[in-house]
Amino acid sequence: MEKSEIKNFAEKSNAWPFVEARNLRDRLDKIECSAPKDTNTPVLFETGYGPSGLPHIGTFGEVARTNIVRHAFEVLTERNTKLICFSDDMDGFRKIPENVPKKELLKKFIEHPLTSVPDPFEKFSSFGDHNNYKLREFLDHFDFEYEFVSATECYKSGKFDETLKKILLNYEKIRNIILPTLGDDRKKTYSPFLPVCPKSGKVLQVNIISIDTKNNTVSYIEEDTQELITVSILGGSCKLQWKCDWAMRWFALGVDYEMSGKDLSESVILSSKILRVLGGTPPTGFSYELFLDNNGEKISKSKGNGLSIEEWLRYGSSESLSLFMYTNPKRAKRLFFDVIPKTTDEYFLHLKKYSEQDTNEKIDNPVWHLHKGSPKSYDLPVTYTLLLNLVSVCYASDPDIVWGYVKTYSPNSKRTKELDDLIDLAVNYYKEKIEPQKKYRLPNEKEKEGITELINTLSALNNEASPDEIQAVVFAIGKKLEYENLREWFKGLYETVLGQSEGPRMGSFIKLYGIEPTIKLLENVILGNLVKE
Repeated sequence: MEKSEIKNFAEKSNAWPFVEARNLRDRLDKIECSAPKDTNTPVLFETGYGPSGLPHIGTFGEVARTNIVRHAFEVLTERNTKLICFSDDMDGFRKIPENVPKKELLKKFIEHPLTSVPDPFEKFSSFGDHNNYKLREFLDHFDFEYEFVSATECYKSGKFDETLKKILLNYEKIRNIILPTLGDDRKKTYSPFLPVCPKSGKVLQVNIISIDTKNNTVSYIEEDTQELITVSILGGSCKLQWKCDWAMRWFALGVDYEMSGKDLSESVILSSKILRVLGGTPPTGFSYELFLDNNGEKISKSKGNGLSIEEWLRYGSSESLSLFMYTNPKRAKRLFFDVIPKTTDEYFLHLKKYSEQDTNEKIDNPVWHLHKGSPKSYDLPVTYTLLLNLVSVCYASDPDIVWGYVKTYSPNSKRTKELDDLIDLAVNYYKEKIEPQKKYRLPNEKEKEGITELINTLSALNNEASPDEIQAVVFAIGKKLEYENLREWFKGLYETVLGQSEGPRMGSFIKLYGIEPTIKLLENVILGNLVKE
């Protein structure tokens, strides 16, 4: 595809990354019209991470989505870009996560900066450093291009000092933005600045008695001694409150784009107001919906609920994970194990469609965005869901056995690394997520009649019968049995033959497993042998 052709379609595309890219371009055009600057300076994308707990899949999602917008923007404008992953690792340690060891040790370090809290895993110099490493580890796994930025390093090196001075000069204006959003008690003590106690090292939420804009200091009364303590706001001696910190970061680093979760909508508004007080223009970005666990609760680092990156990649491909992040970012989605097979199959379906689409359709296809405009060409001979059910009935843990069935099903297919990887994932998923939950039942009389007829019909079928022809046979038997809803017929097959309430398209499954093995399987259903197992 020619660059000019892609750019023309990108201007009209309703794909959300291009909508975001156009919004960012329009923001920059407006700013640069009134204050021209060197367009070779990279446009800065940022993602933020609070290392108060182990990174979770939502953190990955934000980086993945931001990179997708970044690529769309580069295609649309041909401008240089840069992504920074910012870790708020100087934040005070407020709560002990549920999914870490040595909780008693951590209790002693509540309110200390995260980079001053010992690593409970005993691998790094601090808990913040441990979590920062885990973040970089899984971002590197996906080959993201980014620069990691530590809040601790920025504060202590003086990189934020000039902006901190601006905040001190606008102290009351900033307080007046935040105070209306606080309760009566919090209003009495709120300050944008959180001093780091010179004695204990804790990040203090204390009432600031006075400020000194000439010497860049703030003063507070120490609770224990009632002594007046004066500290510098520079060089890491103070940390900013969250909303002010976010605005400061946008201003000091020159952030052009940052997305955030729906739960931070109010924070975006308030931080944008603070940024304007400092003389900056808020970055472009949109509010994405949150991920929910199996119980419909928001996933969080401290709870460790939902799925981890490692868990997804044990059962699904990295491409399927990226697709899950791409699809409907403004819709709340349940993030649990059962979404993995469905999303994996959706990825391969998009990939198959891509080769048949024109340019306009291609750039609206998710795989174009996931692979930066160059998706690989690969047609999977069987779906992931079908592989799961094959493994389920043949109890196969050896990829060679599974491949034998696939080769019979699709004689022209070639054994590839992608297929072998998918078989391995299917075996993992079956053994750990399906097998422990399988529960066979005996067929009722009506089902027994249908299964007996299915055995007889399959016995008369040619081995060359197609999946569609076999499906028509199964369907016809259900109609003959006069089920009011044919779903009940198929549900009965799934529960008696596969030991689960849902399953694959039966024609495709029988073709893959083979007519003779299926007949033997159905005979065992009639005899009740599966229930005995």
